[in-house]
Amino acid sequence: MSTPPPSLTLLEQREIEAKIVGPLIRGFIEAMGRDQALAVVREVITNLAREGGANLANRLGETSLEAFSQALELWRANGALEISIIEQTEETLAFNVTRCKYAELYRALGLADLGGSLSCQRDFALIEGFNPAIMLERTQTIMEGAPFCDFRFQAKKGIPK
Repeated sequence: MSTPPPSLTLLEQREIEAKIVGPLIRGFIEAMGRDQALAVVREVITNLAREGGANLANRLGETSLEAFSQALELWRANGALEISIIEQTEETLAFNVTRCKYAELYRALGLADLGGSLSCQRDFALIEGFNPAIMLERTQTIMEGAPFCDFRFQAKKGIPK
């Protein structure tokens, strides 16, 4: 009888991905220019995140903001994010990320300039794929040098679960 392989945290998965795609992206930037290469990266990452949001909704069996808030543990696993909840109701989820090991990871790998494209930009597409009736507003990120990331989710009243 074989033992199933250990599952990876999202942070561990992102590290493996970054070690592969970081050098690829650098090569594409050199070959086709920064703007064009990053436009392609952003499009691919956005599509993957939107798909991931839809998959998360399917796994949870509902698309409420409350269900989404329970999924925060996926991103927080092993202390990857330190979060301070500001407000949490059926229609509002507001929190600040006060420590982001994802940002620390990209910096340690020499990919700080790509971290926003590889990680932070996923957030908007993820919630769109999860439930397009939930809006995200974020004005700053640790990845960009801010002291915290400000996540403000707002669900339209009466959205289906």
